[in-house]
Amino acid sequence: MDTRSEEFPDEPGNSLSKRTTNIHVSALDGLINVNSLFTLAVFVGLTITTPGAATLVDDSACIAGEDIARNLLTFQVVSFSSFLFSSLVAQGLKQAIVLINSKTLRDVFKAPINKHFLRFGMLLSAFGSVFGCIFLMLALMDVIQIKLGTLSCGSIWSLRAVVPLFMLVPTALIIYIHIVLYAFFH
Repeated sequence: MDTRSEEFPDEPGNSLSKRTTNIHVSALDGLINVNSLFTLAVFVGLTITTPGAATLVDDSACIAGEDIARNLLTFQVVSFSSFLFSSLVAQGLKQAIVLINSKTLRDVFKAPINKHFLRFGMLLSAFGSVFGCIFLMLALMDVIQIKLGTLSCGSIWSLRAVVPLFMLVPTALIIYIHIVLYAFFH
């Protein structure tokens, strides 16, 4: 009988048992998948961002200037970098769990791992995702200003697009941060 495939009780100290790392691998998979979608979206945004992009603004005083276009590109690059950072950290943690794993193929998602290392890595990955979302939100604000008119001009269309963006995304991020911190400390 192969005793390595049986679940073993939680070890004292800093180690997580085989029962708990399966949940962590699933969480890391979800984080990697979401970050991959965001990274792809930002990358596509970077590739199609062109100077002099079409605008729906009639008033020449409300057309976004080069500074907003530069901000857009900067925010897209920082967002892309943040999501990529988060995904790489999560992927590294996942690989660490698999490599530390036992020799049996059945236990590929269950391995003892240092809980402080895992928590710190998951916290880094989560904050990378948060920063990516913040900069993606700022990039979207600049896209809105380029397409619908600057906020300083008082474009009602820009305000209608930006207000929900700046209400929903920060609310979701606050909830996400609280959940991550709760999981980190408990």
